[in-house]
Amino acid sequence: MKKAIVLTLIIIAALVPALARGLAEMDNSPYVASTSWVASIAELAGIDGVQAIAPADMKHPPEYEITADDMVRVMNARLFMNAGYERMMKTIADAAGLDESRVVKVKTTNTLENLGNMVIILSEIAGTQDEGQKRFARLKTLIEAAREEIVKRGYDRLTVYANTNQAEFARDLGLNVVATFGAGPLTADQLADVARSRYDLIIDNIHNPVAAPAAEVSPESKIIIWRNFPDHLGGNALYNVIADNLELLWSAGL
Repeated sequence: MKKAIVLTLIIIAALVPALARGLAEMDNSPYVASTSWVASIAELAGIDGVQAIAPADMKHPPEYEITADDMVRVMNARLFMNAGYERMMKTIADAAGLDESRVVKVKTTNTLENLGNMVIILSEIAGTQDEGQKRFARLKTLIEAAREEIVKRGYDRLTVYANTNQAEFARDLGLNVVATFGAGPLTADQLADVARSRYDLIIDNIHNPVAAPAAEVSPESKIIIWRNFPDHLGGNALYNVIADNLELLWSAGL
């Protein structure tokens, strides 16, 4: 705790000249998000031009360590959006001295209910309700069509073994997730379970894939690897992540 406080004070001291310039430009500063996942949810809510603190192509963006430039961007932000679990993000908000009206927590899970809630919250703050509802409606159509297609193809009757970071979304689609694994490597007991259960479908997580050994003990199981968050900003990033995940499901040959 003491180390974090000292680091915060050092960062603030180093930023005084930049902050003096930046705060004067507060009205023209952008929206800032901690990661590309948070930024993509904000984009879904109709907020364009969101900047992310952690590089979008990082394997584990929440582990990103902040820099002095990052602090300036946060302090100049109209709104700083974060998930709350990112390393140093609480320190950023505290050090920046942002009031509650300029900081909002965003729940990062890609279920339709959660994304709908986040769109309402963020779009009301940013005044982008019409655009947010339009974008969310497009995503809702995609997911509801996928739910119907899963039933049509009988995928809802398949036994699914899912990475814990993908299980919630898989269940939201209507897939029958009977067990989960991860985020660490598969244990001997888990591999024995795979060999015994012969799951129809195994869904791994591209941000930390660990399911490859399952193919050795259950070669007839289909393995697909889904993505939770985009590796870029803008361009309907989250919609494309979900659409690409669905394409992997349709092409799995189940």
